[in-house]
Amino acid sequence: MAVMHRIRIFHAFLALSVLGAYFSGEMGLVHAWLGYGVAALILFRLIWALSGAPQLGLARFHPSFKDLHLKGIMTHPAISQVLLAGIAISVIGATGTGIMMDKGRALQPSALSSFSLSGENAREGREDESGEMTEEAHEYLANLAVALVVLHVLYLLSFKWPLARFMLFANKSGK
Repeated sequence: MAVMHRIRIFHAFLALSVLGAYFSGEMGLVHAWLGYGVAALILFRLIWALSGAPQLGLARFHPSFKDLHLKGIMTHPAISQVLLAGIAISVIGATGTGIMMDKGRALQPSALSSFSLSGENAREGREDESGEMTEEAHEYLANLAVALVVLHVLYLLSFKWPLARFMLFANKSGK
């Protein structure tokens, strides 16, 4: 299987996991498990970047403004790279703050016995000021990630239609 097809499959898993985590924000243990799933996918992606394939390198997330001119600015790779970097930073930040708030409680066997969809168990022990700040940062970063994803999707649909079709599994080929 070509590297781009594997990236597309990884992208689908990550996108679905992030959306699941975002929309399960009030579902306690489900939200925490999805968050840990996102963390595992991020860790996998970082390890995968070390494989050496140029399409997998982390340089894709570092914008290069070389040869940026007004003509053709909307299709310049720097726009995609800025959006990708913003999404990566906000998703990693939201995931990190979520792990900080959970402190591994969702991964313990006792978590199943106190399973709650309301999220109340996840909030226990976070009534101090730093816990509230972490929770606010978590929500802010998650909302920022969703906003950047919307911009990313709109940009691809508007200016990079063939790539958008490929990533959405709408065609067999892609570049």
